[in-house]
Amino acid sequence: MTTRTARHGDIQISYEVEGTGSGEPLLLIMGLGLPMSFWPETFRRLLVDRGFQVARFDNRDVGASTHLTGLGRPSPLAFVARRRPGYRLTDMADDAVAVLDALGWASAHVVGVSLGGMIAQTLAGRHPDRVRTLTSMSSTPVAHVGRPHPRVLPALLTPPARTREAAARRLLHIFRVIGSPQYALDENAIREAAERGFDVAHDPDGVLRQLAAIMSAADRRPMLRRLRMPALVVHGAADPLVRLAGGLATARAIPGAKLVVFPGMGHDLPAALQPAVADEITALARQ
Repeated sequence: MTTRTARHGDIQISYEVEGTGSGEPLLLIMGLGLPMSFWPETFRRLLVDRGFQVARFDNRDVGASTHLTGLGRPSPLAFVARRRPGYRLTDMADDAVAVLDALGWASAHVVGVSLGGMIAQTLAGRHPDRVRTLTSMSSTPVAHVGRPHPRVLPALLTPPARTREAAARRLLHIFRVIGSPQYALDENAIREAAERGFDVAHDPDGVLRQLAAIMSAADRRPMLRRLRMPALVVHGAADPLVRLAGGLATARAIPGAKLVVFPGMGHDLPAALQPAVADEITALARQ
């Protein structure tokens, strides 16, 4: 699979696409600090088999896309006082538009998970003509709704890894805490994705810059109430990182949105649930 580059001003966004050119265009947007390789290959194949041409990309400050190291580490005020960070979710949404432009897609079905769901919501609100359908997974319309359960904070606050092996152990520990309690965790896939991500770009400050963009973002519910596109909200009932209140608030805000809650699902995408999620996305696209 060939990795390509889209440009948004001085920002370069690395992306990949799979499936035939005759497929329905679908854009996947990944979550906080994770590269596009974290989208499970099995899930992508399910979407391709259902008739989609599937593109995914590394958000800025992740993977092979531009890292804004010149911005440095965000000030603590970016988190506690919503002081303007180095960039905003609106900038990250416009990165996604640059990928659509590079692909030659006038519009696409857009699927985002966690931070990617926030970016997808922002993209739909700012550029509704570019979004055929919106799927927001494990996400929230505003940072203070669905806040993490206190028990996950120790795992999230562990020091950054210094080696690829430590990076794999750290990410695996996090997903053991935030993952689905009723479904098996694909530890090999998480370990391999963490190691690949470390090899391409290890940037803990970049993750903090993304987090600052989340914390400084305005409440998207007024914008979501203006959407007039088919929308799907997927959430795990057992998600401890973005708790179910975030998904409920998203679904309530978007007119006509379908809400699908999976019991026993946490803040991941278990292999056992991937066919059901792919079916829901496909049914939405057929509207």
